[in-house]
Amino acid sequence: MQAKRIKVIAGMLLKCGTGKITIDPEQMAKANEAMTKDDIRNLIKEGIVSERQWKGQSRGRAREMLKRKKKGRRKGYGSRKGTKKARSQRKKEWMSNTRSQREKLKELKKEAQEKGIYSSVYRRINGNFFRGRKHLEKFVKGEK
Repeated sequence: MQAKRIKVIAGMLLKCGTGKITIDPEQMAKANEAMTKDDIRNLIKEGIVSERQWKGQSRGRAREMLKRKKKGRRKGYGSRKGTKKARSQRKKEWMSNTRSQREKLKELKKEAQEKGIYSSVYRRINGNFFRGRKHLEKFVKGEK
């Protein structure tokens, strides 16, 4: 049987294209003697006819890019797809901001209680009144 026909039948057996089938050139004479599908199955078992290994797409560049993105690179206007609201979860931002302000208020608790403003400040934190921890600190210390 011709090499081309062997490749077609082997492709059907191995469930791949003819381009991926390789026949050992040293044992080509033995391969040409094959007459039936069963003979080709035996050739596959012996390793004379085999499927070439699949070459995947390299992830090296992708890994490099992910490292850079973790550092905070590649986030300019040209790389952005969604709106500001779509790119960041507003609730998570609010939660982290509120939690950090509440921690700061715990540190300033005595000062705030002396002035009698602790509960009102706590409620203002919940209402998103303060821009950040510094703003809260200035408010409690009476600078604002």
